[in-house]
Amino acid sequence: MPRPYLLMQNGTQIVKIGKLADYGCQSGKGTNGGNSDDDEDDDGEDDSLISGGSIVSAEAVWDHVTMADRELAFKAGDVIKVLDASNKDWWWGQIDDEEGWFPASFVRLWVNQEENTAVETVEGASPSPSEVQNGHADASPSSSDCLCQPAQDRDQMRANIINEIMSTERHYIKHLKDICEGYFRQCKKRRDMFNDDQLRVIFGNIEDIYRFQMGFVRDLEKQYNTEEPHLSEIGPCFLEHQDGFWIYSEYCNNHVDACMELSRLMKDGRYQQFFEACRLVQQMIDIAIDGFLLTPVQKICKYPLQLAELLKYTVQEHSDYRYVAAALAVMRNVTQQINERKRRLENIEKIAQWQASVLDWEGDDILDRSSELVYTGEMSWIYQPYGRSQTRVFFLFDHQMVLCKKDLIRRDILYYKGRINMDRYNVVDAVDGRDDDFNVSVKNAFKLSNKDSDEIHIFLAKKLEEKLRWLRGFHEERKMVQEDEKIGFEISEYQKRQAAMTVRRMTKQKGHRSVPPGYPPPMDPMNPGQYLVGDSMEQSEFEFPEPERCKSPFWQSFSRLTPFRK
Repeated sequence: MPRPYLLMQNGTQIVKIGKLADYGCQSGKGTNGGNSDDDEDDDGEDDSLISGGSIVSAEAVWDHVTMADRELAFKAGDVIKVLDASNKDWWWGQIDDEEGWFPASFVRLWVNQEENTAVETVEGASPSPSEVQNGHADASPSSSDCLCQPAQDRDQMRANIINEIMSTERHYIKHLKDICEGYFRQCKKRRDMFNDDQLRVIFGNIEDIYRFQMGFVRDLEKQYNTEEPHLSEIGPCFLEHQDGFWIYSEYCNNHVDACMELSRLMKDGRYQQFFEACRLVQQMIDIAIDGFLLTPVQKICKYPLQLAELLKYTVQEHSDYRYVAAALAVMRNVTQQINERKRRLENIEKIAQWQASVLDWEGDDILDRSSELVYTGEMSWIYQPYGRSQTRVFFLFDHQMVLCKKDLIRRDILYYKGRINMDRYNVVDAVDGRDDDFNVSVKNAFKLSNKDSDEIHIFLAKKLEEKLRWLRGFHEERKMVQEDEKIGFEISEYQKRQAAMTVRRMTKQKGHRSVPPGYPPPMDPMNPGQYLVGDSMEQSEFEFPEPERCKSPFWQSFSRLTPFRK
């Protein structure tokens, strides 16, 4: 096991907290942009402790993709043994049997370097990066982690973690202020260089985040016990502000587009000079604008890590224990939902591609209202006032369900036949037997009833299991809509245009011979983790000649999947 990396002061163990790279700061620089004497002393102290035989554990803040020989590759959350820190920018470290150089700004030294806090499994194996990153690995205090420690050491560890949280929050506020005042405000003055759409793409809702974070930090300061930090009760602050953290979802979803737009602008020397001038005027640290814009993404992902570490050194008798435990659960849920929303945005190109493959499309684009395919399958359908049964393929998205008809010859080609606005309908289960509304015998059926009129649709699945999946799918669709409304999730006009441009570009490159994309089919609402298609969507055993019309790549990707069976 690594030796603890500790400083001694008056006989008490004081954890040496390494310089953080949480917000794009280079590890050898202070927050004022210059190298202070204290920073230089810390660099020498880091190296002397490491070279003296102590092995320091560091946690990767984000992924490092190697660009040259002898560089150490890792993913965010990986634990690295720092073997040499003589260079303030590049350190030498080890992961398992691999050694190499890595940027010091890509990692943070662990708050606690004690042996019994190194996160390990029972067998002594290292946890997976996702476990470390999400704070799942041994996050709750155990007898070996907390109770068996001397009370003085335990309190000191909790105090160190509280101090680190307060310090990083204050630095983060400064970075947000620098972005808003140093970059955003200056960009708005240069209408000759930036239009409203560009500013919206590059900075997103950064001002909203700044305002929210200032209120959050004010409440943290009120709960911070400066004399005895280990007695601080910061858990309630996270719970009181839990709804406010959802604004990070919009920013994170927009971040990829911001990077793309900045990369395009930076090809023009004028923009390089302008952003550098903004940095110098604001007296910001020496990192590029994209490094500053990354800080909110990193920050929201670090809260579960910090709270998990804090919970580990909070005894159950502490007044803050149950609040910290609840805050950890809340912040894990926030980051999980943000990742889920980001995954949905990454799939919008596939949805646009699916729409382009459906023939005779009418009306608004699917992305105008929807961003996720919830469920799909083939059923019989009866609609008043016609009362005639028809077989259709249904695609349930959030907010709407699209109806399609198969080509009579090429069953893998779809024609658009309409859509149902799910916001205006209630789902009603139908019992087997004669239905009073349609005067027909039904089995495995359910209805969609219009909230504002007498309009009713009845659907008949082939099997009871399929009916139950549809009912669960409708439930998941309504749940998704409510969650999206809660956090303000929506697809920006810029993202819609980018998706449409990508589809047009792919169509020109591939012509009529479209290759089915690797689009994930919808999750089985009844059995998460398994993919499914309707029983009637099995691939035909016959071969047909290539038609002149464009194939349905999205539809074909479903037809090639093994049908979900009980």
